[in-house]
Amino acid sequence: MADNTRAESAEAATGRRRPHPGRAVARAARDAAAAFRHKLSSGELAQLPVVLVLAVVWITFQSIDRSFLSPRNLSNLSVDIVGTGLIAVGIVFVLLLGELDLSVGSISGLAAALFAVLNVDNGVPEWLALVLAVLAGTVAGTVQGYSFAKTRVPAFVVTLAGLLAWNGLMLSLLGTSGTVNLDENGLVARLTSYYFTDDGAAYGLAALVTGMVFLVSYLDRRRRRAIGMPHRPLRAIGARTAGLAVVAFASAYVLNQFQGLPLALLIFLVVAAGLDVMLRRTHYGRQVYALGGSVEAARRASLSVTRVRTAVLAVSGTMAAAGGLLIASRITSVSQSSGSGPLLLNAIAAAVIGGTSLFGGRGTTWSAVLGILVIQSIASGMALTDTPTAVQLVITGGVLFAAVVVDALSRRSQEAHGRA
Repeated sequence: MADNTRAESAEAATGRRRPHPGRAVARAARDAAAAFRHKLSSGELAQLPVVLVLAVVWITFQSIDRSFLSPRNLSNLSVDIVGTGLIAVGIVFVLLLGELDLSVGSISGLAAALFAVLNVDNGVPEWLALVLAVLAGTVAGTVQGYSFAKTRVPAFVVTLAGLLAWNGLMLSLLGTSGTVNLDENGLVARLTSYYFTDDGAAYGLAALVTGMVFLVSYLDRRRRRAIGMPHRPLRAIGARTAGLAVVAFASAYVLNQFQGLPLALLIFLVVAAGLDVMLRRTHYGRQVYALGGSVEAARRASLSVTRVRTAVLAVSGTMAAAGGLLIASRITSVSQSSGSGPLLLNAIAAAVIGGTSLFGGRGTTWSAVLGILVIQSIASGMALTDTPTAVQLVITGGVLFAAVVVDALSRRSQEAHGRA
């Protein structure tokens, strides 16, 4: 009692009172709400719309079929997103320049066909055939990127020619047989069939991801604070990390209820994270964003426009080849229809739906991860409910159109606030 009296006397002497815990929480909530309203008004929506769409999709299909959010279906979903998702990650690089790569479907089919012909028909070791197939995608992308950079013909025209050329080369490689079956116990097939059954693998990955995100955010805050730049409050970093931890550990729990952590999902997350670091933490990545913002400004800043454009298409080709091999792994075969159908449109739609701007200069590799999760969730729900494919395409198209409208409105709002 005496201690409380002394504390109150000290507060009275200094003219200050300790903030009431309830008032502090309310003030923090008001600050967060004000920051959120500012982001909405200035067009900085980030991934909020796609997260809301994903939540609506999951709630809708779970209400229709209780098995949608079952461990088995979610585990299958986590593997199904990988092939097209890798291609979409490469598409993000091209969209950051404000361009389109229409050849990724054909390159994915060409890489899968090259692997099958080398390994199955000619006895080349799987690891070597795998490396050569991915390098073929890199070469194809580099050729297109250099042609685009030097001729200044729009990328979609150059890659449209590539779409036809690489598809023709794939058909030539497969020959009259048309279909090549892969070894179901081979290296490539195991990329999508292998699971880490130990529970510690999934939980360890969740802990690693959470810890890395917190560490990167904290170090970035400290660096910005040291040089007097705006920085994120510690409580905001803590709240963001806590939210990620809930999602990561819940996902690990669900995966462990079925067969454990899929190798394919691990590969996808590692690649997406690595390329995200390349984009946001390296000189090359800053050049890509700068070029997407303004080509003329990039030239005046002495950036090598030819080199950056060539490298971007090379990354897109490499990721298309990797995605094609994961798709072939999932079905353990390669045919003349590989790389065709809705694959190209789904890859582009995933990047755009996830938040990558069609106008260039805005987006991350995680945009592709979120986008393909939305598209594949719709496909999975449609399959469970026996809904016709036509309806699936209509719904996916509607979501894509909504994403494009949000992107356009966001850019217009940013221009009004002098941020575009």
